Amino acid sequence: MFVNPLLSEELFQHIWAFRLFKQDQLTTTGGEPVQILYPGLWNHHGGPDFSAAKIRIGTTLWAGQVELHLRTSDWFRHGHQHNPQYGRIILHVVFIHDMPAVQIEEAPCLELQQHIPKLLLQRYEQLRQLSPFVPCAAHAPQVPALTWLSWKERLLAERWERKISSLRAWLRHTRYNWEEVCYWAVAQSYATPVNALPFLQLVQSLPYKTLLRCRHQLLQLEALLFGQAGMLEAVFTDDYALQLQQLYAHLRHKFRLSPMASHQWNWLRMRPAAFPTIRLAAFATLLQQRPQLFATLLEATDVTALEQLFFVQPSAYWHTHYRFGRPVARTQRPGKQAVQGILINTVLPLLFLYGQDKNLKYYQEKALYFLQQLPAEKNHITNSWHAMGISQESAMESQALLQLKQYYCDEKRCLHCAIGVKILSGN
Repeated sequence: MFVNPLLSEELFQHIWAFRLFKQDQLTTTGGEPVQILYPGLWNHHGGPDFSAAKIRIGTTLWAGQVELHLRTSDWFRHGHQHNPQYGRIILHVVFIHDMPAVQIEEAPCLELQQHIPKLLLQRYEQLRQLSPFVPCAAHAPQVPALTWLSWKERLLAERWERKISSLRAWLRHTRYNWEEVCYWAVAQSYATPVNALPFLQLVQSLPYKTLLRCRHQLLQLEALLFGQAGMLEAVFTDDYALQLQQLYAHLRHKFRLSPMASHQWNWLRMRPAAFPTIRLAAFATLLQQRPQLFATLLEATDVTALEQLFFVQPSAYWHTHYRFGRPVARTQRPGKQAVQGILINTVLPLLFLYGQDKNLKYYQEKALYFLQQLPAEKNHITNSWHAMGISQESAMESQALLQLKQYYCDEKRCLHCAIGVKILSGN
């Protein structure tokens, strides 16, 4: 006897958990009527698959554990007959009862093969096999708005918890120096994604207290950042680069610094406004003009005030250069969208964490409110969602959809997605 090739054990457990099968006229393989009052709590760890189930078998109401297998013979194949954890289950649920002559002593057996709609299996296989932007592209726009709303809220919580966990680790490392953590976090988000890691390595190799000692002179901050980034190791001819080079040599010796290797920075396939030199120059100005950045962020009363904190002009050299020694007529600098990205990915999660850590709900609510006030992000992922008919009215929704694409759609985790579950259930 062969199990339907469309059925996996995970899908079979999902079908049981959400009762996606015909529940009338259920009987055990021994002929006793079965009524499922509660399928139980899904156990994703060791032991029987479901606990605390409530099932009436014949005239007796049972409460306890349920084990699921695609075949009855899997019970013996998995060695459950020798495992005391499975000695007290109340029901063994199988897709195919392939051992009609054998009765498992521990529990009666329920076969579900004839009670599971074939359409459900076909839908699941379609979701697994399709390879457009997301597996459910043809069905997702028909899912009710209320389902989308609650799922987006959950996705945002997951995404922010992922971001906040890193910030928490940094706080412990810095002994809860909020300004230094802000310095690290903002630096990482100042870079494009391909340079986020080297930007973070740079600032973590350059102590915040060292920058504070040099904060009154922009040229010293630039020398520290460009020198520590390994970008002052070349032979220069223009006065500005030579001045930075000489200044960094002095500061390197004074503060006992070791520069990064310059090859860690990425330059290919990006707009000049995203070059690491331009981002470092702007970051130096930010540090010089906002020495107590985190304290200033806490005081911001609206999104516009937050945005204004990050609109800074780099020094004059970078108005006509994207790289050292290569003049251009005029440079373009990161615009409003880049600033909003810093707020969305760094500033607001950090603000939320501060409220969480200090038990001050005001800052948590303010962070979420500001996120709602910011427009949805514009990138190839959010644009693809929009083309599907899934709207995003704010950054709160675009963040949720980025989380959905990366951690559910790309990994084909349809059974763990509220949208996938709704489509599979057919209602």
